[in-house]
Order: sequence, then C-alpha cells, then structure tokens
Amino acid sequence: MENTLNRPPKQDSPFQRVAILFAGGPAPAANAVISTCATSFLRNDIQVLGIKHGYSSLIDYSTDKPLEAGKDFIVLDHPILKRTRNSQGILIGTARANPGKSVSHPAHFDDAEKVAPLKRTYEGLCSLKVDALISIGGDDTLKTANKFKMYQDRLPADAKRIPIVHLPKTIDNDYHGIDFTFGFFTAVDTLATEIRNLLHDGEASRAYFLAETMGRSAGWLAYGAAIAGEASLVISVEDITGDLCDEETITDPRTGEATTRAVMHVDRVINRIVRMMEAREEEGKQYGVIVIAEGLAEFLPAKYLEGIPRDDHGHISISEVELGRMFAKLVADAYKAETGRTRKVNGLQLGYESRCAQPNAFDVMLGSQLGVGAYRALVQENLNGVLVSVSGQLELHYEPFEELIDPETLVTKVRYIQTGCDFHSLARFLETDAND
Repeated sequence: MENTLNRPPKQDSPFQRVAILFAGGPAPAANAVISTCATSFLRNDIQVLGIKHGYSSLIDYSTDKPLEAGKDFIVLDHPILKRTRNSQGILIGTARANPGKSVSHPAHFDDAEKVAPLKRTYEGLCSLKVDALISIGGDDTLKTANKFKMYQDRLPADAKRIPIVHLPKTIDNDYHGIDFTFGFFTAVDTLATEIRNLLHDGEASRAYFLAETMGRSAGWLAYGAAIAGEASLVISVEDITGDLCDEETITDPRTGEATTRAVMHVDRVINRIVRMMEAREEEGKQYGVIVIAEGLAEFLPAKYLEGIPRDDHGHISISEVELGRMFAKLVADAYKAETGRTRKVNGLQLGYESRCAQPNAFDVMLGSQLGVGAYRALVQENLNGVLVSVSGQLELHYEPFEELIDPETLVTKVRYIQTGCDFHSLARFLETDAND
C-alpha cells in the first residue's frame, strides 16, 4: 500500500523553466498562489522566473532592449519563497499593461499591428527560454491568456510553443468557472470589520453611514461585506430591476443617433433607504450602515454623470462619481422631506484597504491549491489553455478557455448574483424590514 505521507513523486517533464506573472488589481493571498506554484515546480527541478509587474516589460520587449534580471524578472528560489505563503502584498508586483488590448476578434490576428504587443510578449518569453507561462489575474488577464494562446496557435508548425494556464483572481468574485476566487473572503472580512466599526460610531452619534464598496460589475463583495458586517441594507447592480429600473434615451451630439439604456430610478432607490431608516427608528435604532456597490454608478441617469470622464470603452471613471457621498446627501435630503427631521448621513468609499490585507486561512488554502493546480495542469495533466479551478472541498478541475470566452468577441461574461437565489435572499432575511 502506498504511504499516504509521501509527496507525489517527481515526474518527467519537457519543462526546464517556467514563468509566473501577476496582472491587474491586488488581492489577498496573492503570495500563497505564487509561492506554492513556484515551490511545486522547484521540487520537480524546474526553474521558476517571476515576471515583475505583469506584462509591463514583456509588452515593450525588443532585441535592443533585453529583459534584465532584478528589474524585469526575478528567479524564484527557496530562500526567496521562505515563509511567504501568508505574507501580504505581491512578491512580483502587478500592473494593468495588456498586450491583447487591440485584439477583439479572431480576424485581428491577421493584423500585424494589432498583434504586435502579443508578438513582443512571446519573443520576450522566448528570450528568457521560458517553456510555460502561468498567468494570475482577473477576467482581462484571462482574455489576454487566451489571446496569447491563439497567437501561438497561428505560428508556423515548427515554432516554439509556450503552454499557458491561468489562475483566476478578483476580490469581486464575479468569475465564471470557479465558486470563489482567492482573496474574496479576506476582502469581505476586512470590509465587514470596517462596517461593524461604523455601526458603533453611528450608534454613538445617532447617524448613518452610506458605504460604497468595490464591485463594478457584480455585487458579491458588497453583499458579502454587508452580511458579515451586519449592515442595515445592501444594494447592488443586480437589484436595479422592476420598479427600481427606468429607461433613458440619449442622443449622441456627434451623430444625432438616439439610444435607449436601462438606468436606476434614483428616487425610488433613495425612498427604499429612507423607509428602512424609519423602520429602524420604530425598533429604537437611530443609526445604521447602508452598503452600495460602486457599479451602481453605471446605472445613474445622465444628469448625475455630467463632467465625469470616460475611458476608451465608454466606461465612466467610477472613483470620480463619489457615489457614496452623492447618495448620502440624497438620502439625508429625502429623509428630512419625508419626516421633517434631520439625520446625519455620512458617505464614504471602502475598498482599496482590503486588496492587500493579511489573508485569512481559507484564502491561503484556496490560493495554495490554485498554485499547486498550475503545476499539476502543466506537468501532470499536460494541459494548455485552461483556467485552474477549485470547487467543493478544494477539489481541482480545469476549465478550457474556449468554454469561458466568447469565440467572436473574445470577452468573458460577468457572473452576477442571481436575484432570488439563496445567497441573495440571505441578505434580505438579515436586513431591517422596511415594510415593502
């Protein structure tokens, strides 16, 4: 009988050197992922390079500008990795440089200019004699990983291939293909602690706090923090339906073309908050914390977004909206109009402080399994173009890129909270009843 205390035996592998790259926003337990991933390869006598600050250096690679050790990459060895699994921050840094930014359709791979950044990335890794790439990041980084594979699929048959596997990361937890992303629960715990602190402050001063959390596309973080933090009410993008939803027609001043989009019925959302405040007062509570997801800013009618800049894709700069402060004033005014009394409502933003928080045990375990999963995908399973996933009791499985990404647009789909599901209903059971 095999000894269950033995490590899995070393395996024959075509890999002599692999690279690990982290891109996008930080997340707690990043180093658990990087450390366990690197250690797994090192124990199989495979050298590991940590590419510093995402694709920043690779995207600008040229033979006239070779990649430098220490500046553009580091060798991850056992001394560097010592006791890093529970550490904060990101050992190899991060950035949002995206070599696949200009590629949004399979036909674009025939355009030399559009694929040039992918070509430079490939050549940069080849210059380092990298045999496989592990990318860690959010949905944009997953899209880049897929495009990097697709670029190589179109290379001549005798060209070097660099297999790639992707490890999903986002504190927003809005990722298809995995139940929970590493760092999510630590971020929830960090924000929940702040919400509980605000509750004590609010009770002492008979005031409300309206806390805006991260979560541009989906409300997982807002809901998780509200449930764990004992907030009085939580509202996210998934809740802008029914009578809380409205329509707005906008005319493009350049073309004269009119388009209709779904927007938030702001007055009804504010009224829902005011009714909750009145219900709490009937319970003898003159304080509370309302949590709103930052993504609600995307649903604001145009009059609330005048002067707010937009990026190349038409997305507003959410941080400049200051949704928490905006809503706080609207709620305070509506409360006074409804009751004839004043109540201080303080608006604030929560989020950045959670991205590099000390990871909790679950996120360290989840991140560790994902890191080991990258090794197992490449060396044990001989896979390429897969997302490493974990479900149930940290069981590993692998999701092919093509099952997660639209083959025509090359984009991923956001995983929203399903309204009415048990997770969504949990928040409703725990909130103050506003007598709907």
